[in-house]
Amino acid sequence: MVEGGDSALWARVFAVIGRTGPREEFLRSFHAEHPAVTGDALGGGRAPDGRSSYAILADRVAGRRRILDLGCGDGVLLELPAAAPGRRLAGVDLSPDSSALARRRPALAGTGLAQARAQRLPFSDGAFDACVSHLALMLMGDAEKVVAETARVLVPGGVLACAVGGGAVGGEAYELFGSLRGAAVRRAPGTQRIPALGGRRTRSRAGLAGLLAPAGFEPPRRETVEIDLSGPAERVRAAVSGIYDVGPLAPAAVAALRADFLTGAQSLASADGRVPCGFRVHIATARRAA
Repeated sequence: MVEGGDSALWARVFAVIGRTGPREEFLRSFHAEHPAVTGDALGGGRAPDGRSSYAILADRVAGRRRILDLGCGDGVLLELPAAAPGRRLAGVDLSPDSSALARRRPALAGTGLAQARAQRLPFSDGAFDACVSHLALMLMGDAEKVVAETARVLVPGGVLACAVGGGAVGGEAYELFGSLRGAAVRRAPGTQRIPALGGRRTRSRAGLAGLLAPAGFEPPRRETVEIDLSGPAERVRAAVSGIYDVGPLAPAAVAALRADFLTGAQSLASADGRVPCGFRVHIATARRAA
């Protein structure tokens, strides 16, 4: 959950961004404050069949033994294949703080976790027969390098399975929050706005296929799943506010955003106080050609 706005901290972050890569420095700094933000936001969400987006992704590589997680965060996805015996798991993430949480998970005691860039993976050729990435590939710069490195560390016939954000379900709380958040960001000074994260090519079927083909991947198979985050208004607010561009906002702006959302959510709530909230996720699976 992002409560936002340590102004002095974010002033230092943006000063550093002026000297280094903006995307990666921002992500490290954000996850230093919120190391488990994605799992906290989406871990409790469920698709119509009862699975989380993490479980759906893990099921795409269920028959694979050596699995790499790109952007593994606090390890919530890696914990799922770790339950099966004989698996060799590894994860990379930019954030040392998120990786530290992953290392504390008993199920991941034998997992190789590294603070590393996906554009330069610290693994040998053909080290894995599957790679997963949950809402991380879409944030990465130099996507061509990421895909090429992924292909390099996969064996021929290896599988890449990734989850990419697909936006809000219309007329529900995620859409309401997105509208209010957009207005808050537009009112904020430039020093409280995040750098551009990722590129659009990973977010569309054709764009992702175009990225994967030069690295030797077959055309991806993609499906769209709606993840239900519905619940009491405050719990829904906590889930939807775990989003990057809320982080640098001033505390007063975050407080106003919270108040406006809770007011608007009242008109969406059912008689029992449940607020509908849906988030679309695209699940794409591609096989490295043999």
